[in-house]
Amino acid sequence: MTIGSSKKRQRVLPTSIPTPSSSSSSSTTSSTTTTTTTPTTKPLFNDRNSGDVAIRLFFELSPFDSSPTPIPPFTPTSTNENTIHENGIQTQIYLHSHVLHRSKYFSALLSDRWQTQSQTQNQTQKPLKLNLGIPPTPTSLQSYRTVLQLLYTPDLSNSIDSVSTALDLLPIALELLFEDLVKSCVTFLESVPWTEAEEQRVLSIVPFLKQDESQELLSRLSPPTESDTSEDMLHSLVSSAINTYPNMAFVKAFVAKLLRDYSSRESAKRVLEAEFEKCIGVVKESLEDYSSPDFRGDHNETEAIQRLNLHKAMTNGKHLLWLIERMIELRVADFAVKAWSEQASFTADLQRAFRDDAWRNIVPGLPAVVLRCTSKLANAVAAGTILATKQVRKKLVKEWLPVLIVCKDNVSPMSPSNKSLYLELEETFLRIISTLPMSDSQELLQQCLSFSTRNVDDCPHLLTAFNTWFRRAARPPQTDNLC
Repeated sequence: MTIGSSKKRQRVLPTSIPTPSSSSSSSTTSSTTTTTTTPTTKPLFNDRNSGDVAIRLFFELSPFDSSPTPIPPFTPTSTNENTIHENGIQTQIYLHSHVLHRSKYFSALLSDRWQTQSQTQNQTQKPLKLNLGIPPTPTSLQSYRTVLQLLYTPDLSNSIDSVSTALDLLPIALELLFEDLVKSCVTFLESVPWTEAEEQRVLSIVPFLKQDESQELLSRLSPPTESDTSEDMLHSLVSSAINTYPNMAFVKAFVAKLLRDYSSRESAKRVLEAEFEKCIGVVKESLEDYSSPDFRGDHNETEAIQRLNLHKAMTNGKHLLWLIERMIELRVADFAVKAWSEQASFTADLQRAFRDDAWRNIVPGLPAVVLRCTSKLANAVAAGTILATKQVRKKLVKEWLPVLIVCKDNVSPMSPSNKSLYLELEETFLRIISTLPMSDSQELLQQCLSFSTRNVDDCPHLLTAFNTWFRRAARPPQTDNLC
């Protein structure tokens, strides 16, 4: 017997007797098989002298196989338990009927309901001979033998010592309706971790368990309801990475890998967008409070609040930068680019803040953090990683170009890293401007004159941008050639 149904198995008593022996001698009478006496000594497993039931285990192919193995004649063995037939291996095991009653399957076979079928058997013959086909797998013979031997073990709590053992024995225990062993296997599986391969085996067995038996296993394998449990978990991880562990790079690197490997890009997109909105909201609010302070309180208190506002803006600005990098990496930064291009009031507050000298001794790195966010998004647009509309491309340059100019004019001394950042953003803005209509590019290019340097040869990107515009402007209109 094998478990082959995809539906949850209902444990019912079998309705047919197993294949009887084909030897010339018949089995014992029903009275022999149904009468259970209390032994005076403890019965031993596979005891030829006292066993009143002989079970022959043999390899049985699936009925769907093209050439199933026929059942060979029952042949008692002498000293060697296993006998090799031309159709495979068989083994004969001697058991006790009163012990077999622990299995509901065998209990049914040995009950009074089969008396009418056993009346034709020889009443003087012992033991009762039964055939039990098993799957032709390398471990099935030993596994079936182990299950039959465990019928002789009163306390099964210490009988299962590994996940593989539990998974080998559980299907057989289900087949033979050995409830005590089923319970022991399930209890062990509930309590220990599994490998991925073992988890697949558990999934294949769960449908055959009763609801109360499978409940704990299923609670580990899947969420209780059709909810966004995994997305909630991902959201919590992202939030923890940027809030709980803001200065721990390895935590952020780990969460970044989880995001890359996450199966649903749409879920990752929703999580990152939600955190992006939260962080940019804090940065904007902090800069707004800093740019428009309430001076009604004590001077020292006001200064402390201003410091707090700048630190909040700086901290959440770093969070924004990490989120933007993840969104670009997953190619889900469309929302971020559009939102970044619609920040007229935010960029105005930044310009006011950077024209003031107070921030220099409090958060000297704030301009670089804000411009790195802008540079990441602008580079993704210019490279085609993010396909932004014409309006978004224009607004992105129009809103953030003044911030770049203010930073260049007010952030001093200019460090090599800042100088490299400014130059990269200048080149990126000029590349985006080249994708806009002539009228829009004309307006924005005039604002880029501050990119020029004392030595004209030091700003080839600006020179190239203007030469490109003038070349296009000199070209005759192409409307007449359009169909």
